[in-house]
Amino acid sequence: MLIFLFIVIIYSLANLYTFLKLSSIIDYGLFSDTMLGLIILFLTLSPVMIPMYSNRGSEKAVRYFSYAGYLWLAFLVPFFPLTVLFDLYSFAVPYLAKLLDREIASLLVSNNTSILIPFFISLAINGYGYYEAQALRTERLTLRTSKLPDNRDIIRVAQISDLHLGAIVRDKMLDKVIKIIEREKPDIIVSTGDLVDGVIRHMTRLGDKLKEVDAGLGKFAITGNHELYGGIRHTTQFLKDAGFTVLRGEGVTIDNIINIAGMDFTGGEAHKFSKELQQRPEHEILSELNSTLFTILLKHRSDVEEKSLGLFDLQLSGHTHKGQIFPMNLATTFLFQHHSGFTKLKDRAAIYVSRGSGTAGPPIRFLSTPEVTMIRFLSTPEVTIIDIMPA
Repeated sequence: MLIFLFIVIIYSLANLYTFLKLSSIIDYGLFSDTMLGLIILFLTLSPVMIPMYSNRGSEKAVRYFSYAGYLWLAFLVPFFPLTVLFDLYSFAVPYLAKLLDREIASLLVSNNTSILIPFFISLAINGYGYYEAQALRTERLTLRTSKLPDNRDIIRVAQISDLHLGAIVRDKMLDKVIKIIEREKPDIIVSTGDLVDGVIRHMTRLGDKLKEVDAGLGKFAITGNHELYGGIRHTTQFLKDAGFTVLRGEGVTIDNIINIAGMDFTGGEAHKFSKELQQRPEHEILSELNSTLFTILLKHRSDVEEKSLGLFDLQLSGHTHKGQIFPMNLATTFLFQHHSGFTKLKDRAAIYVSRGSGTAGPPIRFLSTPEVTMIRFLSTPEVTIIDIMPA
């Protein structure tokens, strides 16, 4: 809750600061200030209003509304810190001149320049970021383990995370994800949360596309925070209709080959939905599985519970998006226990955190390319339970 409040305060201040900066160069009197203020107020409130509007508006109207609000948000992410840096620089230069007792007027930056440079840099970042968000990459991870049964030398798992199907992420990105999965022919497909972006109206055909994608040992999904926003009963039904087995605080053994356990999202805002969430302790669920088989733990958040170490072999997570838009990753690095990629843990366990396959909010990614993760598990007689190898 405190993190959410902090984000709201920063976002509000960023919009106010941007209004003051832009009004200082668009100086045509009260009328221009009023119009600029109303436009920025509309754009400021748009991301907040989108979930409410999604329940009633037409599909096309919701998309236009979403693009307006989220692209403005994406613009602010680099623009706000850049303008602050320019203002701090302009503030510091006169004091530096006094300290050095030198005339350094040539180093001063005009007010217009301190706004226009961040403005065009932000436009450039967003232009490239829109392209990067479409550049879906296949990340490959090869692990070796002594926990596969004698009749299986290799198991292939495809991980989708944070696709955020909804008003903005639609058929184009879903088709790219499906194309990769069909090309790779995995034995198992897992979704580690936020497959859908809240409200699932107008999404039946997307579920039908997912239903056609098959895997020999099954498809498994867990809930993320955005499944909660859309109503857990509606979103889990969407996942089931798309062919996924939804694991909500439970574990399964697939054909005596591998264990998969899945947990509901338990982030800070989850308490609002506590009556609809599974509350059974994670380590209890894991302890009931066959410990001689390799165990995958699906968990949207990338936090690792100490009590669970030694009870799973690989945790697959998402949620972080690796910040999605630089410089947001400078903040998310500190917010999450594990931010991105593969990390070895204690007790012969490991975690892999996906950057995500889609986008949350703005259809922009900058220095955080989207991914579908392909994981190969190779059988080995060695004692080492899990180790990373070049793909």
